[in-house]
Amino acid sequence: MKHCIFGAGGFGRETLTCIIDIELANDGNSEPEVVFMVDDEFYTTDTIMNFPVIKRSEFDPKIYKVSVAIGDPKKRRAAVESLPQETVFATIIHPSAIISQWVTVGEGSIITAGVIATCGISIGDHTHLNLQTTIGHDCKIGDYFTTAPGTNISGNCTFGDNVYFGTNASAKDNIAICNDVIIGMGAVVVKEITEMGVYVGNPLRQLDI
Repeated sequence: MKHCIFGAGGFGRETLTCIIDIELANDGNSEPEVVFMVDDEFYTTDTIMNFPVIKRSEFDPKIYKVSVAIGDPKKRRAAVESLPQETVFATIIHPSAIISQWVTVGEGSIITAGVIATCGISIGDHTHLNLQTTIGHDCKIGDYFTTAPGTNISGNCTFGDNVYFGTNASAKDNIAICNDVIIGMGAVVVKEITEMGVYVGNPLRQLDI
């Protein structure tokens, strides 16, 4: 099957570089068969980085396996759920990522360069782990988890669905975070989070929005 990247923004283009690096690591002698896909109303060009762009109305699940490269967890979930039931979702792990045999990675997840996940870790479906993210032992992570570059998660953490960590954010060990939480850039999580919302700073505080 050809590879379809749903989303043509920055992370979509970074996902393409992961796919190319995987092909090169596997001694590929040709460019992988990849297309970008956007919703029809956002179609403005027929190529990105010299790879074709198709409209959503042109998508055929019999031809393409899909990586949904939309950064916002809730928008990513909506995109996944809008695709045909028979869609095949590809899991991408960059060759430089260190993911041990004692880690399970959910379908449709994208793990980029420099990520480290040690042992006893379960990672949910359609997760994005961005550059240099680290995840310690015995973490349980829900679906649509997302990290920006440089996120550091200590051991024995449990996160719900749709949790987002900003660049250089971190969590100490034995932390639980509920669904639908955004952790801001550089924030430090040292206590359980039981209420959805946006949290920033060190010490961490919830924004009133």
